[in-house]
Amino acid sequence: MGFPVEGMALTHILVVSDIERSKHFYADVLGADVYREYGGTSCVLSFLDSWLLLVTGGEPTKDKPAITFAAPRDPNDVSHAMTIRVPDCQAAYDLLKARGADFLTPPVDWGGEIRCFFRDPDGHLFEISEARG
Repeated sequence: MGFPVEGMALTHILVVSDIERSKHFYADVLGADVYREYGGTSCVLSFLDSWLLLVTGGEPTKDKPAITFAAPRDPNDVSHAMTIRVPDCQAAYDLLKARGADFLTPPVDWGGEIRCFFRDPDGHLFEISEARG
């Protein structure tokens, strides 16, 4: 058996403090589709041919004995971010901002790309990026 093989998929797990607030953000602001919800503690979303699993925090379990899941404590300390490649950064910025996304700055032109960043309600960082030339 090889790795990866057909039928596998990657899911990004994001620990959030409020499932309903985060589900609203991902569905209504980003346009993700809610696939399944589990008892108010997790929500599976389909977004850009990927899976996002929103989960509330949790204590260690027997299969991850030293790991505690917790939402980000300081949104300025980032250990994980996601980039969404877009054909038109300004248009994506305008649409997402109108839907309620809170951007750090308007799009910045770096020559080879135009990009800007926003956060979800718990501080997870997202970038929208347009490749140029």
